[in-house]
Amino acid sequence: MEENRVSIFSLRDIQNIFPEANLRTVKNNLTNWLKKGYIRRIKRDLYCLKAKEIPDFYIANRLYFPSYISLETALSFYSIIPEVAVNVTSITTKPTMEFKNRYGIFIYHSLKKNAFIGYHIIGYEGYRVLIADREKALADFLYFKRGMDFDAERLNRESLKKIDWKKVIGYAKLFNHVTVDRIKNCKNWTKC
Repeated sequence: MEENRVSIFSLRDIQNIFPEANLRTVKNNLTNWLKKGYIRRIKRDLYCLKAKEIPDFYIANRLYFPSYISLETALSFYSIIPEVAVNVTSITTKPTMEFKNRYGIFIYHSLKKNAFIGYHIIGYEGYRVLIADREKALADFLYFKRGMDFDAERLNRESLKKIDWKKVIGYAKLFNHVTVDRIKNCKNWTKC
């Protein structure tokens, strides 16, 4: 998993590696490398090696920092929803944002800092990525979802039966009482 360090990089990363290098020269080299196709721009001041296949989860973590994978993407990863998430959805403490590039669509939903918990590092396609645990992904999802119809969302009851509901309610309390009620409704729905 050492490749994480060089697959995606910024101008600041290059300056940290080569502190004696002239900034203008570094910028000129980046421009030349882009023209020659050695590297690709992911967004302003964030680049990746062209020859590398980089998983979208890792790109999402680096594209907008701090952030962790959550919501539909994490629920799909944990088989709580059957669909494969088309966009990569993440949580951040920064303003809500969306990025579109050749690697996909990356959507970031903003949460207050005290609710920015419940994630961990996993190995994903050879990279280390931050992703919400099952319970936090569900709490995040129900916090942002309005007018919840559990059947329409096609939540997997069997997967939800493995959820630690006390943990989910603990996360929901970081949001508001409406989210706590949605969690309780979801738990009752799994018993049907």
